[in-house]
Amino acid sequence: MKTNREEILKAALVEFSKKGYEGALLRDIAASLGITKPALYKHFESKEALWNEMIDYVERYYLEHISAVSNIRIPKDWEEFRELSLKQIQFTLNDDMVMNIRRLLTKEQFRNEKMSAFATKYFITNNEQRYQKIFEGMMEIGILKQRNSKILAFQFTAPVTVMIHLCDREPDRKQEIMDKIEAHIRQFSLDHEVRSIR
Repeated sequence: MKTNREEILKAALVEFSKKGYEGALLRDIAASLGITKPALYKHFESKEALWNEMIDYVERYYLEHISAVSNIRIPKDWEEFRELSLKQIQFTLNDDMVMNIRRLLTKEQFRNEKMSAFATKYFITNNEQRYQKIFEGMMEIGILKQRNSKILAFQFTAPVTVMIHLCDREPDRKQEIMDKIEAHIRQFSLDHEVRSIR
């Protein structure tokens, strides 16, 4: 059976996410695919070459699967906001690739400057920018009170990020954590929705 580069990159992500760059071995990546280490070298000349292409692959995966800031749909009401937010969070918590990427970034952010910047971008900056744009759109259509959209984005995303990382450490608490995230989203909605005066 022939192994393609994408299969190798996915296997490398799993191994690197478990053991970090220093601990991961090419022979273990090869073994997980049922191939030999020399067969792996036909695709990648070194561990560093595999690592670098894997990082590029991870970035592409994020861009394809987590909406870019410029392609965000503005919810028409708070119910849609809750649905869109929960869908994104469920994807983040349940997609195997994303979970392995998070583990990898958590391990490697202190060893590698590129990974540190990558972790900041995907754990914090991208989420805040996404929700800042969403909140600005919701203010424009009049369903969100006029506020500082940057601060609102921070207030909304920070607790969710903390809960996602807690779920990574304690996966047996996933349902409890999702319940807490849903309660946070509901409370945020109630605190900020524009109510008509009768």
